Formats: sequence, structure tokens, C-alpha cells
Amino acid sequence: MPKKMAHLLPVDKHDLPKAEAIVALGYPAVDALLPELIAWMQDINWPVAKVLIPFLAGIGEPLAPHLCMIFESEDHIWKYWVLDKLVAPSPRLAMAVGPYLLRLALNPSPGESEEGVDEIARRILAENAA
Repeated sequence: MPKKMAHLLPVDKHDLPKAEAIVALGYPAVDALLPELIAWMQDINWPVAKVLIPFLAGIGEPLAPHLCMIFESEDHIWKYWVLDKLVAPSPRLAMAVGPYLLRLALNPSPGESEEGVDEIARRILAENAA
């Protein structure tokens, strides 16, 4: 991320003015900030997350490269929220992360199963198969 853009990022979970400013800038203007913005999806209850969800979900397929590290992580709750709030609403993003969806749906780790990641991955695959 360019240093000149770092000042745009929310500084805490209640920094709604910065989250709203990022949304107002729009995509692709904030492309370099996507990894940091997706990090706010780790807890869907954070006020900043609630502002960023519709914006990030609307970006769709360009998010795919930034989601790989989440799907390969051990943060199963983060995986769940990313799938539910960002991937499920976007058929094109679902297609772009298809191999991860298949792995999560068919060969989940115990932790992924415990958090329902496998179930939501199967639901997304089923909704996009039609």
C-alpha cells in the first residue's frame, strides 16, 4: 500500500468517518487498500465492518487475489464472514475463488466444520451451479 494512502484507513473499529470516506472514494481508487479493508471483516460486529461490507461486496471479482490468504489461514470465523458477506453476493467472485470453495466444501478442516465454513461454501457452490 502506498504510504500516501495509509492515512485513509480507519484507525479503530469506531472510525466511521474514515470508512465512509473510503466508500465515497470508490473502487478502483482504493484498490491499494483492499487487503487492509478486508481485514475489517474479521469481526462483522465492528461498526467499520458494517460500513465496508456493502462497498467491498460490490467490488466482486477484483477481491479474489486478496482472499486467498484468508482461505489459507486458521481464522475460520474470518473465512465464514468473507464467504457470507463478500463471496455469496457475487457470482463472479464465487467463480474466481471456486477452487477454495470446493476445498472448503468437500475437505474442510475440523475448525472450518465447527464454524460452519463448509456449509456456507456448499451453499455458495449450489447457488452458483444453477
